[in-house]
Amino acid sequence: MTDRDTWWTPWREAGDSLILHVDLRPDPGCEERALALLDDDEQARWNRFTVEGAGRRFALCRAALRINLCDRLGCSNRELSFGYLEHGKPFAKINGVPSSASFNVSHSGRHGLIGFTKQEGLGVDLELRAPGRDFDGIGSSVYGPRERRALSAAAGSDKEHLFYRFWSLKEALIKALGTGFSLSPTRFEVPQPMIEGEPSALFRFPHLPANLFWLEDLGESRFAAARAYRLNTEDAGLTDTP
Repeated sequence: MTDRDTWWTPWREAGDSLILHVDLRPDPGCEERALALLDDDEQARWNRFTVEGAGRRFALCRAALRINLCDRLGCSNRELSFGYLEHGKPFAKINGVPSSASFNVSHSGRHGLIGFTKQEGLGVDLELRAPGRDFDGIGSSVYGPRERRALSAAAGSDKEHLFYRFWSLKEALIKALGTGFSLSPTRFEVPQPMIEGEPSALFRFPHLPANLFWLEDLGESRFAAARAYRLNTEDAGLTDTP
């Protein structure tokens, strides 16, 4: 068995919002504990993974989510289950009754993030940076005009970091909205202040101007990362960014 009590640690915390970092490195003890917490459907899903490491990442993230949701909701692991919205975003159920808990999960390589907040519509994303890709070519199919111009003007490692920064920001927004990639990432752009380097900004989808989101760049040396969440109606007095 592992010497580690847990395989996750608090990573970002502010007010009622918390993001955990999940260590997804191979660890037989942690994997054994994680698998024991999964329900029958989750274990069947785990058994269907064929890509090396995919099952481990799923089990460790889902078990960490279960443990922390049970703690936040005051329920047992046996009472907790998950349902899925139209585009696959999960929600928690306690004894079959939907819960209002807002959470989101992302993982890449040996790192995972689990976000919790009281606000509805939470999205988190994490992306490992892979050097040597055709960033301008890929960007031409997923980024808007202002984003492409910024990417084209960058060079070397700056281009790599900017590509993954934009991607994590856009995916966090898509996950917060809950539509998956039925919404093309070319249909919206990162707010101009964030294109210019600001760490956070307000955001509205062009086709949903009544919905206001808060968007944050959480990237660090190990990976690109972002968080987005829908603001409550009482926050409507906030001034939108240009």
